[in-house]
Amino acid sequence: MFYFRGAIIVLGLILTGCASTGTNPSDPWEGWNRKVYSFNKAVDLAVAKPVAKGYKAVTPDFIETGVSNVFDNLGDVPNFLNNLLQGKPGDSMSDLARFVVNSTLGIAGLWDPASSMGLEKHDEDFGQTLATWGIGDGPYLMLPILGPSTLRDTFATPVDSEMDPMSHIDHIPTRNQLKLLDLLDSRADLLALEEQLQSATDEYSFIRDVFLQNRKYKIYDGDIPFDDDLECEEEDEEDCEF
Repeated sequence: MFYFRGAIIVLGLILTGCASTGTNPSDPWEGWNRKVYSFNKAVDLAVAKPVAKGYKAVTPDFIETGVSNVFDNLGDVPNFLNNLLQGKPGDSMSDLARFVVNSTLGIAGLWDPASSMGLEKHDEDFGQTLATWGIGDGPYLMLPILGPSTLRDTFATPVDSEMDPMSHIDHIPTRNQLKLLDLLDSRADLLALEEQLQSATDEYSFIRDVFLQNRKYKIYDGDIPFDDDLECEEEDEEDCEF
């Protein structure tokens, strides 16, 4: 996932999450991380954002939806594998069923009949799997181009790549073109959410805090322990709802 891909995860929780301000003990490398964030943002403004705007301007909505559905369908493969590794066979079989249904009835994932059939969509990665195995987050880390992460999730990235079906396409030009289209589609989805950042006093810390909260939310499948909820409320006067 590139900078803008990671940012989608962050901004997707902005309207429902809470973010604290000030020094975060999870970010001991803040000086370095802020420099990398500035670099990533400069690259995004110079390249990714303009291209995404052009893509959205010339692409009909129904084609955009179909492209997003195809990549979401491919994402059910790592969802299936990670849920299996996390000891959640029910969710794992649901992911597998989604992939089979949408790959056939949905014509390679262009449509999503699986959701209409009640098969729930999950969002799992190997970083979450490592967390369920008892491996801690480690420090927050802003990666060049890749964006928000933690030390644990950074080490999980190569496994995530191996689980991605596109990584196993033998024809390199086709594989690269598909990955580029996936990233472009993801960046285009982010355009409508960007204005939410304008109200942030410190854009960097806002993204960091919401990212970390979102990771915790995903690791616990939304069922965050009571102590964590209380801690979040004490750090911020606003309610921490997800």
